This record gives sequence, C-alpha cells and structure tokens, in this order.
Amino acid sequence: MEVSLSNGETLFYQKKNGGEDILLLLHGNLASSDQWDLLIEQLPSNYTIYAPDLRGYGKSTYNKPIKTFNDFATDIKLFCDELNLTTFHLMGWSNGGGVAMQFAANYPTRVDKLILLASMSTRGYPAYNPDGERLQSREKIASDPMINRMLHAQTKGEKTFFEAAMNHLVYPINKPEKERFEKYVEGALQQQNVIDVADAANRFNISSVSNGIIEGTRNLKNIVSPVLVLRGKHDLMVSETMTLEIVNDMKEHDIHVIYKVLNAGHSPLVDDINNTIVEINQFLL
Repeated sequence: MEVSLSNGETLFYQKKNGGEDILLLLHGNLASSDQWDLLIEQLPSNYTIYAPDLRGYGKSTYNKPIKTFNDFATDIKLFCDELNLTTFHLMGWSNGGGVAMQFAANYPTRVDKLILLASMSTRGYPAYNPDGERLQSREKIASDPMINRMLHAQTKGEKTFFEAAMNHLVYPINKPEKERFEKYVEGALQQQNVIDVADAANRFNISSVSNGIIEGTRNLKNIVSPVLVLRGKHDLMVSETMTLEIVNDMKEHDIHVIYKVLNAGHSPLVDDINNTIVEINQFLL
C-alpha cells in the first residue's frame, strides 16, 4: 500500500490489521519495512501494525533530499495525518530510533509509548574515516572511500557486497532465512539517500550537550512517553556507549526509561525474536 503526502512524497507501507493498539514501526539504514517481517508475523493480534518505508528507502519516493531527521519526522507526521493515526505506540530500529526520538520530541502527545531497538544515540550516529577520525562535514562524508564504495556497489547492483557487509555487521550470530535475506539485501540496494542520511545522522543531536559536530537542540526534554531501550550485547553497529548516552540523557530530563540487554547482535528481530517480543509485550501492556 502507499499514501501520498502533502509535501509531494509518497510513502509505501505495510499494514497488519489487529486490535485497537496501534504500533508504528520505523526501520533503519540500508533497510526497508521488510526487516520488520518476523515481528509483524509473530506479534499478538491485539496490535494493528503500520510499517512505512521512509523517504528514499524501499518503494518510497525521494523527490526532495532530506537535510535532517526532522524531515523524516515530518514525513511520518503527514503519513499519520493521512491515515488518521492520532496516537499510537512508536518503535524505531537503528537509525529509525533517531527518527522515532525526533518524532516523539516534535509531537509528544501523539506517542503513547516509545521503543528504541538497537538505536542510534540521542547524540547521533558518528561517521568516521578509515583512520578513526570523526568526519566534520557533508563534503567529507561524500568523499569518504567507504561511502563511495557503497554507492558504487548500489549503482552496479553488487548484491555480494551487501550480503557480506550485512552478514558481518548485522547478522553475526544468526542468519535470516535465504528468502528473507534476499529481501533485506534488495532493500539495501534500493536506498537513494546514503550520503544525505550519513550526514544527517552524524549531525543529529537532541541532547543538551555537544556531540563534537553540533550543539544539542535539547528537544529531548519534550518527550513525555515512557521509553523502552533494547540493545543486543553483541551489537557491532551500535556501541554500549551510544546506548548509555540515550539512557543517561533521558534520565537527565526525567523521562521514564527502561533499559534491557538482549542476547543478540544488531538485529534482535532475527537473533532473539522471542525475547524481543516478550519485552515489547511487557512494556506495551
């Protein structure tokens, strides 16, 4: 299904009909709504689930480049307006956690409960060069060899490049079934906004401190919903330090936050789906 937004973008989305509890799912980078498939299939039927492809991902359009995560949050607000979703539970995975936090800060009364799964920090997701130095500008990111290698692989349709990268970084413990994995790789190949998102994630900062690139906006203080933070202890993409930044920044602003560690890597949805669902259900009840 798809919905046209008033800003000229069209978002593709998946929906699973269920009960009155609405759960909106926001995927991460090099991904699409397809990565939620196991969760959508296995969550109890009391949830009505919406899972959009963000702008520039999957089957959604990318008519206007994003500059900040505010652009994604605005898209989701317009998406919810079109579908008459007034209040709901919100869950973001990886970079989608940043979009979810930005949305909850911008539109606090619309989020009942917020779940951050293997999420980027409240202070962004830093971009580093091969020497481990933080990239300070969009121009530096655009000229980074690894970013350009990724763009080349997308242009040439090099599935093996993304298969190897995802197997190593996202699925180091358990591998998805072949058919699912092929869908996940296809989603990575479809992404249209690699440089824009890397720059926006590098500069994202809703905390009250500097992240080394930009001062925090302090928008985190606007979040009023309870928050569940879930991290896989074997995560190679999101460090424990980044996760603790989320927890500590939220506690600083008196946000009710629960932090749980799963026996998983960057994708608890594959590595530890049963316990992930248990934690989600306990939190949302």
